[in-house]
Amino acid sequence: MLKEIPLFPLNIVVFPGEELNLHIFEPRYKQLINDCLETKTTFGIPSYVKTKLEIGTEVKIVEVSKVYEDGRMDIKTVGLQEFKIIDFVDQWNNKLYGGGNVQLLASKDDAEPGQRFQLIELCQELFHWLQMDKEICIDGDKGIYKAIHKIGLKPEEEYELLKMTSESQRYKFIIDHLERLIPALERAEKAKAKIQMNGHFKHFDPLNF
Repeated sequence: MLKEIPLFPLNIVVFPGEELNLHIFEPRYKQLINDCLETKTTFGIPSYVKTKLEIGTEVKIVEVSKVYEDGRMDIKTVGLQEFKIIDFVDQWNNKLYGGGNVQLLASKDDAEPGQRFQLIELCQELFHWLQMDKEICIDGDKGIYKAIHKIGLKPEEEYELLKMTSESQRYKFIIDHLERLIPALERAEKAKAKIQMNGHFKHFDPLNF
């Protein structure tokens, strides 16, 4: 599906279902947000993490938290759907901000029954290691994407994840990452404990030959 929307490029990756708070201060983006509020429309955040604008996420404004005297504002948004940019105009429809046509991407819900369960278990194990298990809750169909920035992916890896249109492929990508990361954390924790023992008096059981 093609859609023409205003575009707000950022050096981040936004996932569907993700809640994103933004501080708006540039004149062109103050105009963009005010136009979206007036017309009750969405806007797109293309991810500028690979020196080009190609893939992004459509978002909607859910709340204006604060408006400052100079027009700056704090807003809350939520990610809706991924898109691919068809064309980008730097000053769109005689506005200060950019915009253009995007192709909304439909993800295939082809995840295997055990993938989601395995992914949630690995995330919970990771957050336990990080002592964040009480802070992060994974629920709902898009719950994993609310926590995706906290599992140690590089921006380029998050971008590759966003580009995928298969839910099964995304789950496999995250599972493979966590299966590499968690053992590395365990090894690092053991090394840390060993280093902390250096210089301490140690008790060794006698060896029997």
